[in-house]
Amino acid sequence: MTTSIATEGVLHGWFLRSLRRDPAAVALRVAGESYTYQQIHDHALALAGELVARLGSRPRRVGLLASRSELAYAGILAAGYAGAAAVPLNPDFPAERTQGMIAAADVDAVIADDNGLPLLPVLELGGRPVITETAAPPLEHPYSAEPDDIAYIMFTSGSTGRPKGVPVRHRNVEFYLRFVHDRYGFGPDDVFSQTGELTFDLAMFDIFSAWGSGGTLVCMPPQAFAAVPQFVRKHGITVWCSSPSVISLVRRMGKLTPGCMPSMRMAVFCGEPLLREDAAQWQAATGGLVENLYGPTELTISCSVHKWDPATSPSLCVNDIVLIGTMHPGLDHVLVDSEGVVGAASGELCVTGPQMFPGYLDPRDDAGRFLEHDGRRWYRTGDLATLQPNGELAFLGRRDHQVKIHGVRVELSEVESGLRRLGSVTDAVAIALDGELYAFYLGEERAAADLMEEMGTFFPRYLIPLHYQHLAEFPLNSNRKTDRPVLTARILAARSES
Repeated sequence: MTTSIATEGVLHGWFLRSLRRDPAAVALRVAGESYTYQQIHDHALALAGELVARLGSRPRRVGLLASRSELAYAGILAAGYAGAAAVPLNPDFPAERTQGMIAAADVDAVIADDNGLPLLPVLELGGRPVITETAAPPLEHPYSAEPDDIAYIMFTSGSTGRPKGVPVRHRNVEFYLRFVHDRYGFGPDDVFSQTGELTFDLAMFDIFSAWGSGGTLVCMPPQAFAAVPQFVRKHGITVWCSSPSVISLVRRMGKLTPGCMPSMRMAVFCGEPLLREDAAQWQAATGGLVENLYGPTELTISCSVHKWDPATSPSLCVNDIVLIGTMHPGLDHVLVDSEGVVGAASGELCVTGPQMFPGYLDPRDDAGRFLEHDGRRWYRTGDLATLQPNGELAFLGRRDHQVKIHGVRVELSEVESGLRRLGSVTDAVAIALDGELYAFYLGEERAAADLMEEMGTFFPRYLIPLHYQHLAEFPLNSNRKTDRPVLTARILAARSES
């Protein structure tokens, strides 16, 4: 069985180039330990050798039942080194969901760390080997791969209640990484945060921005979110990436103060809308670049960007939300209105180009998700946007967050913007259920009647929620995004009790 070193056009090639430049550089800090590029490389080769020995051939897809351990990060490389696609699996997910992902991805083997071991007895692996340690000879060097081979598979939520598998090809992520490395000029002195689980595709931004530049990736444990500025200063974080919910968390703890994170030269936020005040306060806390990234998993991490400018960006915000900006070079977009008119000024955002995935693992999930236009295939994001006079795009909300209240079409993002205008309300989430609007809010607790009366001074009646619940903080999912299903469940529970 022959192998060849593959560096160009494949995901793990970004790591290998940094390995050659300085194998002794620190590639990863996790759980109080530091690991060099050479150490991670050696472990990945050992895991890849174990995979090939157990299977007797190259695997196609490797499940990673692991949660931000050294084994988890080495496992991502090991899958690529063995010529397979990496399939991250979150040990904290319910067993039924993980079982569905394993079956949907049809993984050949599973790499499990200590966090994943407790879940193994309740999973039906069908004889698939589970790798927790290595005994077989390591690979001499990585297998080659083709640009159209799948680099990794992420799962997103589906309207059917089962997760949808999103295969991302090497060529998709190669195009993306070239863009971000050229734009931000990452270097070996940069220290990168890693805030989300590996099942969140932003983790790929963190990992291969760091490893593609010879920098250091620092895994942030959950308890560190109680003291983000201290963590940033301790590790000298220069590049930050997370969902915007982290900003409000830091502010609520009274720790988001001007100049509190001086090491940070840049921060990018992605995964949910970035609010105007959040962007302004984060930039004041760091003094560095702040950018708002937009993009679904199907378009490989992010596909558009807006650079926050404190002089001009605040006035450009729509519903308090920072613009999602312009498409990456090489990508095209069109807006499709509710009548199906392509090229409208506002409507559903559809994108095509080299970052677009080839289609879901289950072809049934492709139904309704693509637009055929101008001889090309476009991905329908399900997000509503409008083109601004400056040529940038503004995010208006999810198509499925557009609801009808008493026959009138309502955008939940507009309701949330109005709630944040209320005195002493610092943030808010609106939920629509059975034709009624429910509001969850942070800040000072006030009587519902007072909130409704104040909203009535600037909103028509159909935009005013009838139900209000004060919270100390919003529930967050494993990707540290606001967990709307949890809030919906609270509404249902309260109904059943009344």
